Amino acid sequence: MKSAIAEVVQTYGIENWGAGYFDVNSKGNLSVHPAEGDPRSADVKKIVDDLIARRVKLPILLRFPQLFGSQVRKMNHSFRAAMKEFGYKGEHKAVFPLKVNQRRQVIEAYLEEASKHNYGLEAGSKAELYAAIAMEQSPDSLLCCNGFKDEGFIDLAFVGTKLGKNVVIVIEKLNELPIVIDRAQRTGIRPMLGLRVRLYSRGSGRWEKSGGEQSKFGLTTTEMLMAIKALREAGLLESLRVLHFHIGSQITQIKRVKAGVKEAARVYAKIRKMGIDVDHLNVGGGAGVDYDGSKTSFESSVNYTLQEFANDVIYTIKTVCEEENVPQPNLITESGRVLVAYHAMLITNIVDEIETVQGIHNLVMTGNEAQVVKELYDLYTAMTPKNFLEYYHDALEQKEELFTLFDLGFISLEDRSKGEILFWEVCDRAHNFAKLVQIKSEEFDDLRKLLSAKYLCNFSVFRSLPDHWGIDQLFPIVPIHRLNETPTDLATLCDITCDSDGVVDKFVDLHDVKEVLEVHDLNKGEPYYLAMMLIGAYQEVMGNFHNLFGTTNEAHVIISGDGEYHISRIIQGSNVGDMTTFARYEKDFLQESFRNQLNRQIKKGQLTEDAAQTLTQDYESHYGSYTYLDSTNYSTGHR
Repeated sequence: MKSAIAEVVQTYGIENWGAGYFDVNSKGNLSVHPAEGDPRSADVKKIVDDLIARRVKLPILLRFPQLFGSQVRKMNHSFRAAMKEFGYKGEHKAVFPLKVNQRRQVIEAYLEEASKHNYGLEAGSKAELYAAIAMEQSPDSLLCCNGFKDEGFIDLAFVGTKLGKNVVIVIEKLNELPIVIDRAQRTGIRPMLGLRVRLYSRGSGRWEKSGGEQSKFGLTTTEMLMAIKALREAGLLESLRVLHFHIGSQITQIKRVKAGVKEAARVYAKIRKMGIDVDHLNVGGGAGVDYDGSKTSFESSVNYTLQEFANDVIYTIKTVCEEENVPQPNLITESGRVLVAYHAMLITNIVDEIETVQGIHNLVMTGNEAQVVKELYDLYTAMTPKNFLEYYHDALEQKEELFTLFDLGFISLEDRSKGEILFWEVCDRAHNFAKLVQIKSEEFDDLRKLLSAKYLCNFSVFRSLPDHWGIDQLFPIVPIHRLNETPTDLATLCDITCDSDGVVDKFVDLHDVKEVLEVHDLNKGEPYYLAMMLIGAYQEVMGNFHNLFGTTNEAHVIISGDGEYHISRIIQGSNVGDMTTFARYEKDFLQESFRNQLNRQIKKGQLTEDAAQTLTQDYESHYGSYTYLDSTNYSTGHR
C-alpha cells in the first residue's frame, strides 16, 4: 500500500514534471534539491515561514539559482556527450536570450555557471544589448545580436566589438546590411556577421509560426545570395561566420527539430561549397520544458529529453556535413526556456473561499415556503443511491422554475435564497452518490467542476502567470505543506484583480488537463500556501500591471546542506508609489491634488485643520505599501 505522501506526490505529478529538483519531505512539505540526484534539500514551507518572520509579505517569488546552474551544466553535459558519442569535431557555444528573463540577478546567476563553459548572451533589442555589453562574459563566449536593427542598434553592436566582446551581428533584413558595411569600412572594426535563414521547416506547438515560409524573420534564398554578393563586393566576406535559423519556441515534437536542423545544415553545406568560410551554425532555441510531465507532443509538454535533443541536433548536422564533405561547424544554441524555467516559483496564500451559496446549516424551513422550495427540500431529504440520478434531474427543473417564478414576482428573496441552498445541496449529494456508485459521465464531470471551491489567492494572473491567461499554458501548482494528508477538496483559483479572466482553471495532469485542483480543507485561522512552479521563463518579463499590481517580493535561496539553506538576497516588490508613478501619477501631483481637495473641504467647513492634517498623514502613509493584500488582515475558514 502506498504511503500518504507517495499518493499525494502522484496526485500532483511532482515526479513527472519536477526533473529531479522537487520532492516531498517527511514533514509533508515541498522540498527543493539544488541538482538532480543531489541529497541536499531545502524545505519550502520553512523558507516561507522564515521570510514571513522577517516581515516579507506574500506573494513571494522564490529563486533557486543553483537550479539554473544545474540546467546549464545539464545542457553542457548533453551536448558534450552527444559530440563524443558521434565524433563531432565542432564546439558548442550556447547563448542565453535575454528576452526569456532579463532580470539582472537571473543573468548574473546564469553567467556564474555559463562562464565555465564559454556560454554567452543573446540580445534582441537595443535595451537588451545595452545591458548585455556591460555584463562580464567569458572572453571566448559570444554576444549574438538578433532582431530588427536600426543604426543605433548596429552602432551599439560595434561598441561591444570595440570593447573586446565576440559580437555577432545577425542580419535579419537586407536593409541592415548597408549600415553594417558602412560602419565596418569607416571604423575598420570587423564584428562577426551572421545571416538569418528563412527555412521551409516549421516547429510544433504554439510557436510553430516562428518558422516556415510565412515567418516574419529571416532572409529568403534569393536575399541570402544578394547579401553574400554585397559582402564580397565590400571586401567583408571573411566576416560572415554564422548562419542562423529558428523554427520556434517550446518545440513539442523532436521530429520537427530534426527536420529543421537537417534543412539548415544543408544550407550551411551549400554555402561552404561556395568557398565561404562560415564556421558557426546557430540552430536557435526551441528545446522545450515538460510542464505537465506527460512526455508527449501536447503543447505544455515535449516528447524528448534534453539529451535526445542534443543527440539529434549533433547527429543530423554531422550526417549532412559528411554527405556534403564539408567541415563540421561550431554549434550555437539559444534555448533559454529549458535553462531558466525550473529555478523560480511563486508562493501565494489562500485569502478566503468565494462562496457560491451558504450551506444547509443556515437553512430553517417554516412550512410557509413556496411550493417549488418545498419540492427541492423533499428532493434533498429523500435522495438515495438508487434514485439520485432521477432526483438530480428533477432538481434541475425545479431550479429553472424557481428563477422563472422569481422573475414573475411570485417568489420572495427569502424563498429564492432557500431554493438556491437546497438546489446546491441536492447537487452535492448527487455528486457524492455518483462517486459512490462510480458513475462516469460528462454530466457529472461538469457537476464536479460546478461544485468545486473557488479559492481567492493573493496574486495576479496577469502579473505572474500571463501565459496561463493569454495562451492557456499549463503550470504545475501544488501546496507547499500538508502533503502528508490526502487532499479532500477540489478548487479553482481566483486572483485578486477585478477581472473575470483572473482565474486559474486548468491544471496539469498526466493524461488530461484538469479543470480543478486537489486541495485540502481550509483550517480556520491557519494559512494555506500554494506554489506556482516552473515560472522562471517569460512570465516575469511578459507579466503586465493590470490593476497596477506590481512585481512581487522576491527572495534568492541557496541550499547549503540537507535541510539547510541561506537566503542570499531579498528584493522588495513594487509599492503603491512605484505603480502610480508608472502610470504617470507622480507623487507631487497626487499630493498636491489631494491637498487642494482638502482645502476646499476646510473652506466649506467640512473639515478642521487638525482633521485635514490627520487625513493627509493617512493618505500618504499608503504610498510605500505593497500592492498586494496584507495577509495579516485575512484568515482562512472552514468550507
